Amino acid sequence: QVQLVESGGGLVQPGGSLRLSCAASGSIFSIYAMGWYRQAPGKQRELVATITSGGTTNYADSLKGRFTISRDNAKNTVYLQMNSLKPEDTAVYYCNARIATMDPRYLDLWGQGTLVTVSS
Repeated sequence: QVQLVESGGGLVQPGGSLRLSCAASGSIFSIYAMGWYRQAPGKQRELVATITSGGTTNYADSLKGRFTISRDNAKNTVYLQMNSLKPEDTAVYYCNARIATMDPRYLDLWGQGTLVTVSS
């Protein structure tokens, strides 16, 4: 069974930083794009950032300069460094990965989500 496990969410004060991690595990042949999305209360899920296996990144325009996505292909892990956090960044953050398994199958997989709360 292939799964994504997120960690690193929590409560942070405005202006603070957090780093989220998402590790893929299981019978994985290859991981293509990985990314982070978020869903604030009462709003639709939105793109935060994506990164290809080669390291090409894409960000939501409103988050450029504050958030940085990276990945460690050897560890099947994607990270999201979030700086200068604002209350409006409060949301559940979801990891996404497009994975080819050993079976083989192609999966568009989501993590369970991790809550980030920015509040004083």
